[in-house]
Amino acid sequence: MEVAEMDEALKVLDSSLSLIKWRLKFSTKRRLEIDILALCTGMRPAVMIDYGGKMPELQERLCQLMKLIQKESPIFEHLRVMVIEDMIYLIHVRGLAEHVRLSLSSEAQLVFVDLEHDPPKMITQAEKSPIGMQLVSIQKSFSLLFPQDGMKDDLLPCHRADNMADAKSSTNELMTSQSSSAFIDLSSCMQDTQVTVPTLNGWLLGYPVVYLFGKEHIADAIYNLSTKSLRLFKISITRNSAPNKGSQLEELLSFSVPYDLSMGGRSEQWAEAFLANMQEKWGRCKQVWRSLEMEVSECYPQAIVL
Repeated sequence: MEVAEMDEALKVLDSSLSLIKWRLKFSTKRRLEIDILALCTGMRPAVMIDYGGKMPELQERLCQLMKLIQKESPIFEHLRVMVIEDMIYLIHVRGLAEHVRLSLSSEAQLVFVDLEHDPPKMITQAEKSPIGMQLVSIQKSFSLLFPQDGMKDDLLPCHRADNMADAKSSTNELMTSQSSSAFIDLSSCMQDTQVTVPTLNGWLLGYPVVYLFGKEHIADAIYNLSTKSLRLFKISITRNSAPNKGSQLEELLSFSVPYDLSMGGRSEQWAEAFLANMQEKWGRCKQVWRSLEMEVSECYPQAIVL
């Protein structure tokens, strides 16, 4: 994607928002632009849309928007709307398939923080935690729905996955016919597990550190985070703009880690590896993004909502 293509894509997005009469605040619209460009350029596999309205209206508007922008530009053809319980996401099907593949291979080195105990502790192997094992099971279910080989994006199952246990057989059936659904509903992937949405999001949204705690330990997790100082890691990016158009540093993603478990800040091994990975992605799309940097700040104990 060149700068001119990016500007054209943003024009399509703007005109489509007007057509469906979705009036967004300037900051909200800016956030949506960054998220969509991040997906289209491979900077992120998925983004959570926690702005722009509430469910189910938000889902309806996003589905309307996807239909319009995909009709107008092939740049958006691999984007989908995905729902998990009361959370809604935009995903790039190829990007997510690659993210799932890496997560299940030795190439990805996620770090987990066990929040069920005080003080929290780091775990480098998901298999050492019951919740971690259940998260791996969910990842394997995603790998069946988002396979790397032998499937065209337009045959991706945009459906309600009512039974993740039968995901393999249902996926094979869905791959043989087009789906008219406007979104992928994977709410059932959380059923019969103790995995919480924050834990799923930590992995799904591409963070290098994932908080692990079960549904029966939500109160423990809130207490253990609320009483601890945190380090906040933020990846910021600057968009390339056409001549006579300004650009500014904007947040691409951010996540937190208990201070005592991240004493080295950006010098932590996992932080350096994460930044190197983000810089590698950035190197493949410098036409769109002018710069990328990681900032680390401190946050004193405060109320946390999970």
